[in-house]
Amino acid sequence: MTAAFMDLVDVTIVNIAIPSIQRDAGASFSQIQWITAGYALAFAAGLVTGGRLGDIHGRKRLFLVGIAGFTLASALCGFAANPEMLVASRILQGGMAAMMVPQVLSIVHATFPAEERGKVFGLFGAIVGLGAVSGPLLGALLTEWNLFGLEWRPIFLINLPVGIAALVLGSRFITESKAPKALKLDLVGVALVTLGLLMLLYPLTRGRELGWPLWGYASMAGAVLVFAALVAYEKRKTVRDGSPLIELSLFRVKSFAAGIAVQTVFGVALGVFFLVWTLYMQIGLGWSPLRAGLTGVPFSIAVSTAAGLSVQKLVPRFGRRVLQAGALLMTLGVLLYIGESHRYGLGIASWQMALPLVVMGVGMGLIVAPLTDAVLSDVPREHAGSASGLINTVQQMGNALGLGLVSVVFFGTIDDHLAPQRVGPAFVDAFQGALGWVAGVLGLIFLLMFALPGRVAGQEETVGSSES
Repeated sequence: MTAAFMDLVDVTIVNIAIPSIQRDAGASFSQIQWITAGYALAFAAGLVTGGRLGDIHGRKRLFLVGIAGFTLASALCGFAANPEMLVASRILQGGMAAMMVPQVLSIVHATFPAEERGKVFGLFGAIVGLGAVSGPLLGALLTEWNLFGLEWRPIFLINLPVGIAALVLGSRFITESKAPKALKLDLVGVALVTLGLLMLLYPLTRGRELGWPLWGYASMAGAVLVFAALVAYEKRKTVRDGSPLIELSLFRVKSFAAGIAVQTVFGVALGVFFLVWTLYMQIGLGWSPLRAGLTGVPFSIAVSTAAGLSVQKLVPRFGRRVLQAGALLMTLGVLLYIGESHRYGLGIASWQMALPLVVMGVGMGLIVAPLTDAVLSDVPREHAGSASGLINTVQQMGNALGLGLVSVVFFGTIDDHLAPQRVGPAFVDAFQGALGWVAGVLGLIFLLMFALPGRVAGQEETVGSSES
């Protein structure tokens, strides 16, 4: 849980400090996108491999290697001499997170029986909410305090004591687990996954800045061919030695296949929303990092509270409908936010954002905690690492896609050479337009959720035990 918390805080803490990094380090808009998207890209590209390595070499071992590397990369981010070094360190940090994070869900899946897992995923949902609360607030406070004149750097350096504590506690308390039969790492699969993701996400992230060159479209189209080659190769690898990187049989499990689709699209919505929201408050409205961070507190509390409630009380009783209600509530919250932003323009206050943010937060909380359990519910234990890596991969791929799309749906509507007095109104208009896209994506998520199982295995037992 500490590792999941560190990863979440690291994603959200950076968003709030972005305008400060831009000013202090002299980073361009493209470099700013890469500070967030570079992490998401490396994370997405390495997750399936990280999950499989855990199955092969031991989940505890990979977990500890990932935490040590993540802590070191955080130190490099904190002491980065220029924007280029910061981007490189963030990519390394994402790669190390890819070793660490898949082990979290696979250790839970391999350690706890089905009737206990609901409670653990409830705790996981609460940690997601807590990470969402702590990231923006910590980022705001550390940036505002300017500790030792270090400006934004403490947002990365704070990971050092947490990482060291997680290493010590992890080595003492986590039980080692592996796949029951010996597996080998599929290096061709690793190369194809990484290449396909880079060919898809790199042109999206750099496209606008480079004027949408023809090679970008060719690269994205080529990514589809690479993924097709990956599927064909993995099928042959399964027949040959039963040790593929991606266990394609998982996609015959309906709950897993549907959940993977929902996770991908959900990642896109979150990737667009969080970056655009930060830029809107700090550059568009001219708010300080602290004010922007405090504005997000109602959202984070709502996520955390609803996540615990959904797994413990609501999902055992109402099943899939809870997740669908979450998608509708998030859509409603986004539409309310567009309305408030349109109504008050540049004069909007933090308290006027509270209602849409709470509605969105409750909706997100109803989705994040039970979704993981729904996706993993019917997965065989020996493939826990591979499945967990895939879940995280598609969400991060969605996230990186969302961050890439920011250049289209947000920056694409803003003129590069605005007069100072036009910056605020342009950012407000772009924010409303981007939120319209987010609402559309959430509507798609609602429809995709019809393919999820009505009930999750083990939930009936949880209801019975809680009532007894």
